[in-house]
Amino acid sequence: MDTYFAVTAPGIESITALELSRLGLLPAESLPAVKPALSSPKESLGTHHASDSLHFKGGLEALYRANLHLRAASRILVRLGMPFMARSFPELVEKASRLPWERFLTPGQPVALRVTCHKSKLYHSEAVAQRLLTALEARLGKPSVRLRSATADETDDEESGNLPQLILARLVDDKCTVSVDSSGALLHRRGYRLATAKAPLRETLAAALLLASGWDAQSPLLDPFCGSGTIPIEAALLALNIPPGLNRRFAFMDWPNFDENLWREIRSNVQHSTSNVPPILASDRDAGAVRSAQENARRAGVNHLIQFEVQAVSAVHPPARKGWVVTNPPYGVRVSEGKDLRNLYAQFGNVLRAKFPGWRVAILSSDEFLLGHTGLKLESSLTFNNGGLRVKLGRGSV
Repeated sequence: MDTYFAVTAPGIESITALELSRLGLLPAESLPAVKPALSSPKESLGTHHASDSLHFKGGLEALYRANLHLRAASRILVRLGMPFMARSFPELVEKASRLPWERFLTPGQPVALRVTCHKSKLYHSEAVAQRLLTALEARLGKPSVRLRSATADETDDEESGNLPQLILARLVDDKCTVSVDSSGALLHRRGYRLATAKAPLRETLAAALLLASGWDAQSPLLDPFCGSGTIPIEAALLALNIPPGLNRRFAFMDWPNFDENLWREIRSNVQHSTSNVPPILASDRDAGAVRSAQENARRAGVNHLIQFEVQAVSAVHPPARKGWVVTNPPYGVRVSEGKDLRNLYAQFGNVLRAKFPGWRVAILSSDEFLLGHTGLKLESSLTFNNGGLRVKLGRGSV
């Protein structure tokens, strides 16, 4: 049995913890105590940094299912052995050479090393990376090609799709933890979003907004600032119960212990929902953005489930049943730079009150002041990063 860790954007750890619990990979009683969101009373989300709750244990089945099903996580790591003390480079090499590298790497396989050091005698990340490479080579008996070493940011060059195996090491208070990335390209890369509008929202964050909003995947959903369509596309995939990793490749497929039959069985057991998909409405005043959204939805196989419109927010109309508005309006930082967006948010609030009484809302914005201009009473405790910007999710009812 291995120990795994779901890497998640800061601020939405509790959402990923909830996903792990729903998959049966994390006991419900281990979920963090956080402020309730608009989901069920028993499933709470909030601002608590629940990184400790993102560790889970299991065999290959747990690893495969997590990569296949998690919508908000960025990658899944496997702990390589137990953490160990390393106060000198010889000690680091000696102990790291005992780790079971052969479970995840073949001799000569390209690797990328990412090292962070904090409050440790070994503080030079490049030197630590070199010693880990030495330990790896000693264990495998043949030199491995070291493509690069990097710090702990998430800006991978993943455009080629041919990634080396990522190895991560953290030295904190002289204790070294080594992990192997099982995902490869970050999990937000679903494969459908080739056409993007301005300031696109990552697929994992769009899924996090939907989960944090409490949307039941049965009621209508509206995104009146749809941009490249990420929120409505993720909503359609969620309503159909299509796993986000169904049509992509993962790093674990190249491991010596990859169980192709087990992977095929797990994928074949996915139960798609083919009926009762609620109305999903998406609109934007930018015709080019809507065209991009339609192309992305077509690649995702859900274009027939989303009603796209080119229209201003003032022209939107609700379907007969009440539902949710989940959206990512302009912030005035990258989109509409220099423009005063107070009127847009005030108009948005007026439209919601006039046409959508009783609807639930979840609005993402970098400015709590702008959220206030909607005139809606919104709870905004959920805060995270979107493209380097600190943003808040305002949640409430019209």
